[in-house]
Amino acid sequence: MPTASQTLGKFAADLAFTDLPDAVVQRAKNCIIDAVAIAAFGAQFPWSRTAADYARRYGSGGPCTLIGYPDVRVHAPYAALVNGLCTHAFEQDAGRFPPAGAHAEATVLPAVFAACEEVGADGKTAIAAFVAGCEVMYRIALASHHSPEKLGFHSPGLTGPYGAAIAAGRVMGLNADELVHALGIAGSLSSGILAFTKSQQGGMVKRLHLGRAAESGVLAARLAKDGYTGPETVLDGMFGFMDVYCRDAAPELLTSELKERWEVLHICMKRYACHMNAQTAVQSLRGLMSEHGFHGADVASILVEGHEKLASHHNIREPGDLMQAQYSVPFCVALALFRDPENPNSFVTGALDDASIRAACRIVELRANAQFNQTPLPTRITVRLKDGREFTRIGETFKGMPGDPLSSEDMRRKFMLLTAGRDPASAERLLSRLENLEKQATFSLA
Repeated sequence: MPTASQTLGKFAADLAFTDLPDAVVQRAKNCIIDAVAIAAFGAQFPWSRTAADYARRYGSGGPCTLIGYPDVRVHAPYAALVNGLCTHAFEQDAGRFPPAGAHAEATVLPAVFAACEEVGADGKTAIAAFVAGCEVMYRIALASHHSPEKLGFHSPGLTGPYGAAIAAGRVMGLNADELVHALGIAGSLSSGILAFTKSQQGGMVKRLHLGRAAESGVLAARLAKDGYTGPETVLDGMFGFMDVYCRDAAPELLTSELKERWEVLHICMKRYACHMNAQTAVQSLRGLMSEHGFHGADVASILVEGHEKLASHHNIREPGDLMQAQYSVPFCVALALFRDPENPNSFVTGALDDASIRAACRIVELRANAQFNQTPLPTRITVRLKDGREFTRIGETFKGMPGDPLSSEDMRRKFMLLTAGRDPASAERLLSRLENLEKQATFSLA
């Protein structure tokens, strides 16, 4: 019997662009458009600039673009690192529903971008490589039952190298056996712990976990292409991923329904620049504010009920930095009382030091409710006003999820907003190329 990585390696090697349903191709292109815009916005922050300076120092001279740094060209591993970090730099990159502990836009796509620009691949190759990486990575994440985070690991840093290795390997032309070795190598490159959620500083490392995953994918694919080997039992064997990192795993999900269930269609995009688990509460709150006409100063208390993870991981009342603030459900809900959460600049310009937001953060209570234990996303929010009125709303989904996707107009508006620092004509040309990516003879972010 083949191991899971052997089955996945053959699937990824055999997957052709013509195998992809139209809906999968469109969702993949939307993810690419979304990621490029998000990385362009994320490039402005100190943690991104530091990584870009590192790439300039050690990786200059290559053919690959650093998004947001139009005059810089570096070698592929450094491009993957920086573009992955920038895509996750401001908590806007897409996730999956139901959540699984994997972020394709910030791990798989930067590896695709770097590999494509290195070898001169076309648009169809980029799309097929992204889909192959997603289908593998998300199955690994699903099989883990998100249990690595119960042990303190940051799951995207663990699952990301596998998807990135498959995607970069597809672009580089690896065969099935070489992709198996790439997966085996990727297993030794997983990293990332959740210490930043319980500290008062150091939240920058959260962004690094996903950049490193993308970089690791390029490294694993290139080594495998050149003959380096890795264990074929890396996923389901003794001391493999399921055995080492997981306490509640389902190895049978590693290879389930290949070419029958397309994981790309489960990707959901964010309207708000905060953690996925804050999205429904923020959307519900803004809906209540619009419907009943109250403002932040009118609120006495807010109760957010949801999955146990809200209370165990996201109940950060006094975030020490902006990264922690975006991970904090109380902070994100408090910000939405006073600022427009759809504009990512609402989180940038003084939000952490805003006295009104800080005070409101302390009156937001998170409470685990077994009614919502299936997934962390659905929430019930109860807002009590100072005049005694009380409003409640259950949010099961949010705009951008698979059942309520962003429209093409939504995608265009978000792209242009996030690339506002770029020349508008240049941004329009790039968007047009990405919207028609399958027709492009050469993939380029320049």
